[in-house]
Parts: sequence; structure tokens; C-alpha cells
Amino acid sequence: MKILETCLYVDDLDKATEFYTSVLGFSLYSREENRHVFLAGEDGMLLLFNPAITANEVDGMVPRHGAVGAGHVCFQIEPGEEETYEQHLLNHNVEIEKKVHFGPHLSIYFRDPAGNSLEFATRKLWGKALND
Repeated sequence: MKILETCLYVDDLDKATEFYTSVLGFSLYSREENRHVFLAGEDGMLLLFNPAITANEVDGMVPRHGAVGAGHVCFQIEPGEEETYEQHLLNHNVEIEKKVHFGPHLSIYFRDPAGNSLEFATRKLWGKALND
């Protein structure tokens, strides 16, 4: 089983769209003004919802969506690319919140404009759990 889509909640869809497309390389798939932005990645979809709207919908096409507080997503990078991605963030003026070593594996943590916790790590971080 794979994760097909992941969603985060943001208070400013324009800022979030700019961040995820220009800094992280996602492509705009669809947008409903002030409600959501759907972004395509290499192997899945990232859905950004405005919870002020989606958490209160009564008769929407899908069940209500919404959360309070920062979410978290880890983006998979290849082994040996950690320094490249770290420099990429710095080149885009994205502050690296923390770098954590889990054994020999490095996770790079940063935030999106809405305060969601984002991470770059290799799949080896999870070892046998991901058949490595």
C-alpha cells in the first residue's frame, strides 16, 4: 500500500501555492478559490485546504476537512542528496529549523508559510519498515 495523497491545512492558499511550487517543485493540478489547491508531485498528490472553509462545509462533495495546529509531511530524497536539498532551502531563504541524525540517517526539518512542519529524509530512515 502506498500513500496516494496527503493534505495540509493552510490559512493563505496563495502563499502556500507559491512555496510548494517555487521552492519544492510541485505542479498546480487544480484550485478552487479560497477553498483548496491540489498539487501534483512525482509520485502523489499534496492537497492544501483552507480549514476555515472546509472544516465547516455541510453538504460538500467530500466529508469535512480541517485541523488545528501544524501538520507534518516528510518528503523522500535520495541518499547523498541531503546537502543539495539543504542548500536548496537556503537558496530560497527557507530557514532550516533543525537537522536530526537518526543513527546514520539525517532528517532536515523546515516550515511552510502556514507553520506546517516539513522534512527531507531518505527512505532508509525507516529501514526494514520500507523494505530497505
